[in-house]
Amino acid sequence: MIIDGIKHYDAIFGTPTHEANKVFEFLVVAVFQAGLSWKATASKLPVFQRVFADFDYRQIAAFDEPELEKIEGAADMIRNDRKIRAILQNAQAAVNLEPEFTDLADYFWSFQTSDYSDDLGTFVAKDMKKRGFKFVGPKTIGILLIGIGVRPRL
Repeated sequence: MIIDGIKHYDAIFGTPTHEANKVFEFLVVAVFQAGLSWKATASKLPVFQRVFADFDYRQIAAFDEPELEKIEGAADMIRNDRKIRAILQNAQAAVNLEPEFTDLADYFWSFQTSDYSDDLGTFVAKDMKKRGFKFVGPKTIGILLIGIGVRPRL
């Protein structure tokens, strides 16, 4: 259980991970970070962990309308219904990556040897959008790729 989201995020950022749910955790942060500081978003990691099924995207993909409304009404949640619903959409898109990829982590790591190293965030974000992901801009996805270790931390 995450207690201090900022310390947790700072400790894991840049550490290579191939764990699918950990990668989805970074995706949740990326979605909610749009328009906010990383610290504001990371401070909500304990809330995200609680409301988003410990970042189990297969479980999140099956959330129904009452579950989404409960998340939207949570007092300590970032109040942005579009971003909350984007998490559901992204969980469903992540499930749909299979069987082409083993899981979400395998999808991101498949870009490690890409020739788009200078503009990899843009390339991956475009691919994600084609696959149905939402709130995945080039800068946030570029940061995510560094966070999960696909690209080196500078």
